[in-house]
This record gives sequence, structure tokens and C-alpha cells, in this order.
Amino acid sequence: MGKDYYKILGVSKSSTVDEIKRAYKKLALKHHPDRNQSGNADQAKKNFQDLNEAFEVLSDKQKRDLYDQLGEEGLKGGGVPAQGGASGGFPGAGGFPFGGSGGARTFTFSTGGPGGGFAGFTPSDPNDIFSQFFNLGGGMPGGRKDQSKFSFGGDEDEEDFPMGGMPGGFHQFGGQPARPGKRRAENGEKHEIVKNLPVSLEDLFFGATKRLKITRRIRDVSGATMQTEKILEVTIKPGYKAGTKIKFQSEGDELPSGSFQDIVFQISEKDHPRFRREGDNLRTTLELTFVESLCGFSKTVTNIDGKVISVSAVNPRGPGEIKYPGQGMPISKRPGDRGNLNVEIKVQYPSSLTSLQKNEIKKIFK
Repeated sequence: MGKDYYKILGVSKSSTVDEIKRAYKKLALKHHPDRNQSGNADQAKKNFQDLNEAFEVLSDKQKRDLYDQLGEEGLKGGGVPAQGGASGGFPGAGGFPFGGSGGARTFTFSTGGPGGGFAGFTPSDPNDIFSQFFNLGGGMPGGRKDQSKFSFGGDEDEEDFPMGGMPGGFHQFGGQPARPGKRRAENGEKHEIVKNLPVSLEDLFFGATKRLKITRRIRDVSGATMQTEKILEVTIKPGYKAGTKIKFQSEGDELPSGSFQDIVFQISEKDHPRFRREGDNLRTTLELTFVESLCGFSKTVTNIDGKVISVSAVNPRGPGEIKYPGQGMPISKRPGDRGNLNVEIKVQYPSSLTSLQKNEIKKIFK
């Protein structure tokens, strides 16, 4: 007796494609061999193979119709219907609905040859089916927590999105600074979508990793468009500047041609209450009283990295600036090097002077 694909997926013969997809999603995440390494590895592998084989057949109308008529053995090439159905030729059928370059094989039918039989169905690689169903360019759902949500134009910090690394061909997410130029559009398709990513000055100084949730449109097993969510890890290196672009290739919407858009995050710098960036330099302001500007002062400035810097002058010259080399922003192309910290001196002059005060000042500066 052949395999009962409906029983393997835990669905009825009247189940819709959506119900089959939901059942597969739950079971595929639960029974993946990499999550079941404590027991019999061979049995786990076989169960996973059967699960994906069942999904591949029942999620495709032509395969499912043939399976309902012929059973597993007839579908795979025995040519004998499961319960008295007609054997003979059937129209050609495509492969697993996801297709593409994922490695999924196809099965074909032929009315030629002795007895008018057919070539039969060959199951696809279960890892290909799993990867293409979850549209994985990186880890498998089911790992790290404390991720954050990115809604374009919004801010971070929300729910967890379970996702972890997984061997066997999957790789971790991670963007790289985008190189000049864009992918060439085909048939008017926009291959690159650029999104603004506001970043604090502290994150640009120390570096950071942002876990951003995106929503993308892809095609489901029936060919209809559906929305999925995905976490991208954006690495901000110390010294990155506003305008830096970080690209995630093929992580955007699926295009009519079957290719995927690139997502590009373009860094913008959030305003800081005490510092202003000027290239690789930082600028901050130190205010003096009128008396301090004339008689000297000794003060401190706390830099963006928390370091306390002494700022003093015995004979100030009024407004101006003092430069502190190597205390500015990191230079991303020269690790270990930093720009300058420019302390701008501002003087708080009295709003008004009495006649007596004016006369005394004139006497001092004669």
C-alpha cells in the first residue's frame, strides 16, 4: 500500500490549498531533522522527506488529482490506478509550483511507449521545498528572540521574530555597503527599493546591529501574491556617515519576471542634543560668562564616548574654538583613526550695562 499523503499532513481529502499550506508550515518547522537530532536521525530524515513529498503533491492540483486517482504507486510510475481509475495518458504537468533555481525536479507524462503509460513523478529535494516555501535567504524560523520590528518610516523595538541559523545551505542575514550603480531594470521592473534608516550619532560612533522586520510580497504555491515578514540584520560600522547605503540582494518583493527586488537601507543621522557631526569631526559648544572670557576659565566637556576632557584658558580671546585631534568620529576606512573634536567657545555677554559699568570698563581698557 502506498503512502497516505493526507494522513502524513493531517488533513482531509476535502482540504483547501490554504489548509494544506498551514498544515505543512506547522509540521515542517516541528519535524525538520536539524530540530530532531536527539533521536533516530535516519527516521527523522525519512519523516521530513515524506512530509515534503506529501506537500509537493497535495499543493499542486494536477499532482493531487492524479494521486487521488492512482495513489502513490501509480503516481510514481506504476501505471496502475489505486482503485480502478483509468490508466493511459495524462496531460503533461509542471514541477513543484515554486520552480526557479532552487533545484526542484519535475515529472512528466508521455502517451508513447508500450501500453501508453507515463514516466511518473519524482519527488523534489525536501530541503528545496522547505527553503522555497519559507522563502529563505537566511536562517530557519525558530531560534533567536528579542528581535525588533522595522516599519518603514517608523522606529524599532517591538515583538520577537523567531529565526536562527541552520546548516545545510542556509546562511545568516547580513547586509554589505552597496556599491555604486543599480541593477538594470528589465521590462520596466524596479529592481531596487531604497528605504531611509535613521541612526543615532552614538550608533554611528560605536557601531550597532539593527534587526529590522520587513514585509515583502511573494507568490504562494498557487501562484497568488501573498505577504510575508522577514528579519534583516543591518550592521552599522563605526564611522558610517549619513548617505551610506547597505544592500540586501533579492530580499524585496517578487517581480513578475520571477526575480526579487534588492532592498537598500540608506543611513540618515538623527539630531543630537550636544554634538554636531562635520565629516569625521565632531563639534560641541562651551558657553562662558563675560567675566570668564576676560579672566580665564577651567571647565570640562564630556565627549560622546563618555571621556571627560578638560578645557581651560588663562587668557581667553573671547569667542573661538579649541581643537582636540583624535577625539572626533571614527574613520570607517581607517580603523583606529578618529577626526577632531572642535569645542566652540561662545560668550554670554550682558544684556545691558549701566552708565557706571560702562565708565568702569572704559577706564580698564584705556
